[in-house]
Amino acid sequence: MMSLLVLLVLLVAAYLLGSIPFAIVTSKLFGLEDPRKYGSGNPGATNVLRSGNKGAAVLTLVGDCLKGWLAVWAASRMGFSPTEAALAGLAAFLGHVFTIFLRFNGGKGVATALGVLAGVDGRIAILCALVWLAVAFTTRYSSAAALSAAVAAPLAGVLFLGPQASVIVLLVMAAVLVWRHAPNIQRLRAGTEGKIGGGKKPKAD
Repeated sequence: MMSLLVLLVLLVAAYLLGSIPFAIVTSKLFGLEDPRKYGSGNPGATNVLRSGNKGAAVLTLVGDCLKGWLAVWAASRMGFSPTEAALAGLAAFLGHVFTIFLRFNGGKGVATALGVLAGVDGRIAILCALVWLAVAFTTRYSSAAALSAAVAAPLAGVLFLGPQASVIVLLVMAAVLVWRHAPNIQRLRAGTEGKIGGGKKPKAD
């Protein structure tokens, strides 16, 4: 019972960590408009980039990645099992997507998911990052790159980790990422999705 309670406390703490909306915090620090009021309206690094401030976008990206990685790393350092540490990463990821600080309407979760992957196994994170970069470079669609990386994550998990419970965590994150990108998928199919570097106007991410 005590160990279950400790795990629950860990997951709640990880969720609250993931809930920190770095896009909002960074935008305020740089004196920028709230990212929910332009572009896709998504509080994430890609949308902050549409403000034209690359520094703010990079800081948002780093912050969102770090909170996913930190949740897994801290759990591991405290002696939790790899599966429990992965669950902490999942909690941080869900905190970003359903942040309590923005009425449970957060970002898409791509950067935080990458941080979680880095905490679980750096090889998985590197492979997924390469997939994202390759698709983004060839198509200039951030959403297509994110979807491709999401699909690659559980496959990379099986490749590098084998049939471990942690792979199920990666599969859940991938499913949430695809679900969060449902509107983007529709726009991609319709040919109306905004491309990277398209400024504030495109309603896409």
